[in-house]
Amino acid sequence: MAVAAMELPAVRAYDALGINETSVKSMPFENLATLMQSPATLQATKAVLDRFEKLLPLLSSPVINIDHLLKHLGSPKKKKTPPPAAAASASRYSLRVVLCSYMILAHPGAVLSGQGEKEKLLMDSAGSFVKEFELLVKTVLEKQSTDAAAGQKMFSAQLADFDRAWCAYLYCFVVWKLKDAKSLEDDLVRAACKLELSMMQTCKLSSDGQSHNGLSHDMKAIQKQVADDQKLLREKVHQLSGDAGIERMNSALSDTRSKFFEAKENGNPLAASVANVSTPLSIGSSGSSFTAQSLPGAASSPSSSSLMKQPTDNEQMLNEMLHEDDVSFGGNSDNVSSAEKEFQAKVKSTMEKAFWDLVTDSMKGDKPDYTQLINLVKEVRDSLHELASKELKEEILENIDLEILSQVLESGSQDTRYLGQIMHYSLDMIRKLSAPAKEDDMKRSHEKLLNELAASSEVNDNGISSFVIAVIKGLRFTLEEIKQLQSEVSKARIQLMQPIIKGSAGVEYLQKAFADRYGPPANASASLPITKQWVSATKSIVEQEWSSHLESLQALPADHAQRVVVPALRAGHGAPMAQASSSAASGSGLPECKGEKIDKLTRVGLLQLISNVEGLNMQSTPETFQINLPRLRAVQDQFQKVIVIATSILVLHQVLVSKVAAPELQNAISELYDALVKLLDSNPDASTEEIVEAMASSLATVGSLSLPEKQAQATAELATKMLLKSLQAGDVVFGKVSRTVYCAFRGVVLGGGGVKGKKLAEAPLRRLAAAKLADRVVKAGEMLINMAVISEKVHGQWYKALAL
Repeated sequence: MAVAAMELPAVRAYDALGINETSVKSMPFENLATLMQSPATLQATKAVLDRFEKLLPLLSSPVINIDHLLKHLGSPKKKKTPPPAAAASASRYSLRVVLCSYMILAHPGAVLSGQGEKEKLLMDSAGSFVKEFELLVKTVLEKQSTDAAAGQKMFSAQLADFDRAWCAYLYCFVVWKLKDAKSLEDDLVRAACKLELSMMQTCKLSSDGQSHNGLSHDMKAIQKQVADDQKLLREKVHQLSGDAGIERMNSALSDTRSKFFEAKENGNPLAASVANVSTPLSIGSSGSSFTAQSLPGAASSPSSSSLMKQPTDNEQMLNEMLHEDDVSFGGNSDNVSSAEKEFQAKVKSTMEKAFWDLVTDSMKGDKPDYTQLINLVKEVRDSLHELASKELKEEILENIDLEILSQVLESGSQDTRYLGQIMHYSLDMIRKLSAPAKEDDMKRSHEKLLNELAASSEVNDNGISSFVIAVIKGLRFTLEEIKQLQSEVSKARIQLMQPIIKGSAGVEYLQKAFADRYGPPANASASLPITKQWVSATKSIVEQEWSSHLESLQALPADHAQRVVVPALRAGHGAPMAQASSSAASGSGLPECKGEKIDKLTRVGLLQLISNVEGLNMQSTPETFQINLPRLRAVQDQFQKVIVIATSILVLHQVLVSKVAAPELQNAISELYDALVKLLDSNPDASTEEIVEAMASSLATVGSLSLPEKQAQATAELATKMLLKSLQAGDVVFGKVSRTVYCAFRGVVLGGGGVKGKKLAEAPLRRLAAAKLADRVVKAGEMLINMAVISEKVHGQWYKALAL
């Protein structure tokens, strides 16, 4: 029992802390973080981990060498390399990483920045490690009451399990940490490059770093602000990645400057359209094409590409006007990008907080710097001036006098009266410029803010004066109000132009915006890698799909099988240039495909996208359709729902067709159809168990009326087994049903909407006893037609360049 005596006191001290899986999951994040950082926790946990590490040599089998993993846990900012002896003596069980396992287990959403594969593996391995750790502690505590030999054997076995679980968890932790650190470093470097671009554009710098007209006071202030902000970013990068990270950051900044001046010298207008990203009003706004194409990593990383090349609000609004469809399908498709939106909101919130913290810090102390404050008030004035009518512009300049404000602030009196007057006037002007319907609500919120600011009178716990608190709170509120007003004005202006937008002007605007982000069609092969791959893959199957569609047309009843294409067009050739690529389908305003090369390619390509088993995301969607990703996801969701419903109906039909009369069979199918539609539309994440329950309910209704009890039970069991098997992606039935549903969608997308599209969809669905699904297929197919037709108008030149 000598070994037990050695580790028992340390284990008892740790056990007294009460840290276990059950207790940590019931604790709020802040309380748990405080507990993990307490000296008692750190001391007791380190002691027990050191004890366990010293006992590793007792194991009969050799332990796994994890030195290559442990070296990644050190901080890269340390310049001196520790001697070999120090490295060898590093603890096998990192105290920080062990305690982090409980944080991951209890609050994964707060600790992990995403929910990808690496995060899932880390959560699973952390759970396994905590389980083995707690079992080892329990084994030591209970070993005293067991036979010495048996207890030692049990302890050794559990110590081995604990060490294996630790190695697995440590590996996942290091993989996640490296990925997270690299992603954060990329974000910080991009932020530094954005600041550099903004400063060069605003100050109109030449390649030698000088301004042609000299630098004004404001420009010098901007340069100083950018330098200070970049200094903070450098410190963060150095903490994350050491000297290597700083080298990458310097290289990125140098590359950004070179490309900016190169574009400027070539007379490229993109160099002058860099968005100002140094203020909260532009946080989260889309950058210009130059920013998107020249920041490091934008071309090589799909994730950075999607972040840097987001369409503007105006583009999205125009796109919605041109499409004019219902994306929801009665379901909850608006949630398809909730995870992305949540992440972007989190990033935006963090950036805004960091910005306002910098502003607050600059105003603290005996010698406050009011440069940023004056710049923000200037931004308020300029924004209102831009939004106001000609009659109000002069009034705004008189009431928000920056020269008087500078004198008041430089006097050191911290007198809030003049700033209060500016804020009061600004809020009044915002109400005047806003829609009349919002005036009462805005007036109440504005008065509430002004009363709160007037009531603040004392220095807070952090030593920040009431003057600073009032100024920051008031300015932040005012800027947010202006941001909302700008958005409303922009929407109103576009709605006034709606008749023009729906004509050629809207298409031309989207074409120009797309060219600004991705360059001309001649560069499509390099600037549109995802679209290039998509076009190439579609070209290899488009003629086969077109031939199959023509055969489906010929198989229609005589009244619908009109000869819509001449033989010369069957291979996509010979179309006269004056002929439109599509024409209106019978009974529908949506066009059918006439076999024109790009129209055919776009429609079949969209079918390939939405029929993919993997969910669509920004990294798998062609750049030309990323603005319509929510629509594509909605159609893909509908495609998968149709497969599930059709498979369920087919299974029900097969097990009942020989057992019940036709009317009862149709009633059962109708009941199952209604139940599944209700289930899947209300809950897009419905489980297989819920689908099986709907099947069982329909079978029970039929069985109680037409089948003996034993036969009804056997039928239900058979149907359940068949359904579970048929819903597996690799199953033969699943493959055939998926292909049949695809053919139904293809009939609509290539044959047009309306009555004819429905007939083309019904024909294959009828083979599955699922003709009731035709209306859903038509609605989803019409959305794809709309996307294809509009995309061909907007992106046709790029498609032609890639399809050659």
